[in-house]
Amino acid sequence: MAQAKKSNGGKDNFTRNLVVAVVVGVALIMLVPTVLSKQGDSTAAIPATASVNDGYGLVFNSELTDVPFIEIYEDFQCPACARFEAISGPYIEELIATKKAKVAFHMLSFLGGESQIAANAAACSADQGKFLEFHKTLYANQPAENTGAWTSQYFATLGIGLGISSSDYDKCVTGQDYMGWVKNVAEEGSKRNINSTPTVLINGKEIDRNTAYGSLADFMLAVEKA
Repeated sequence: MAQAKKSNGGKDNFTRNLVVAVVVGVALIMLVPTVLSKQGDSTAAIPATASVNDGYGLVFNSELTDVPFIEIYEDFQCPACARFEAISGPYIEELIATKKAKVAFHMLSFLGGESQIAANAAACSADQGKFLEFHKTLYANQPAENTGAWTSQYFATLGIGLGISSSDYDKCVTGQDYMGWVKNVAEEGSKRNINSTPTVLINGKEIDRNTAYGSLADFMLAVEKA
């Protein structure tokens, strides 16, 4: 009787260990693509002004080290981002032009496919030295979200309006050359727990969302204190 129990216990242990091994194996198989998906694509083409070390942001005044570092996480379809641009955009451009700040624009795509197309086109415009003009114009003419207004043809036409004559821009837009970069920007934003747009950091610290996002005076004060 004792021997029989021992034998059954052995079978039970074998079965239990087999089930555990299978479950662990399946878990590992499921984990691998998840881990890989968060690594980004190091082989993706990036715009000339993008900095891998700065979260793949489009960086202005990258050579400066003794000035505030302003990072702007935004989505071109985000109405709040358009409001922030209308309020603080000219001041940020002035800081760039006068070399009083290092600025990185991180183009996210929380709101879907048209945000991705717009971010790709923005990168294409950056290669032509027209990102700030593209950025300002797009927000000033922002349509409702995902209405089909933003297509590759739309951005090709917009380029003409911005004075971009190079065929490289059109090829970049229609070929979606920087879509890998767009995804890398999203991955880096996720690593930093950026979960809303706009999110603005100065020297790595988010400014007061309740004041500085909607007030130029408060935003200027945040920069001055940095």
